[in-house]
Amino acid sequence: QVHVVESGGGLGQAGGSLRLSCAASGRTFSRLGMGWFRQAPGKERELVAAIGWSGGSEYYADSAKGRFTISRDNAKNTVYLQMNSLKLEDTAVYYCAADETGWGPEKDAYDYWGQGTQVTVSS
Repeated sequence: QVHVVESGGGLGQAGGSLRLSCAASGRTFSRLGMGWFRQAPGKERELVAAIGWSGGSEYYADSAKGRFTISRDNAKNTVYLQMNSLKLEDTAVYYCAADETGWGPEKDAYDYWGQGTQVTVSS
């Protein structure tokens, strides 16, 4: 069992920045693929970014490219999502997820999910 906990959400301004953190425990963190997803009201949960075991491989949704950066610190069992140039449409609940067998953009491949953290972008 992997326990995933997000933090760092809150209110951000359009054009500003926020940094989300996600701590995972219960398995060897360096063997977990990690992903950030988001779900806006009335919409399906969608991938934002994913990162491989060592951090050398990353995947971004088109909406995140050039603005968001995913990174991980295996010594701290933590993955981060740095969000810059925030837009109103980034408002959503952001979820961190862990994949025991790989990594990538497929939501259904992830085995463990956090409770989510709200990000609200205002003008």
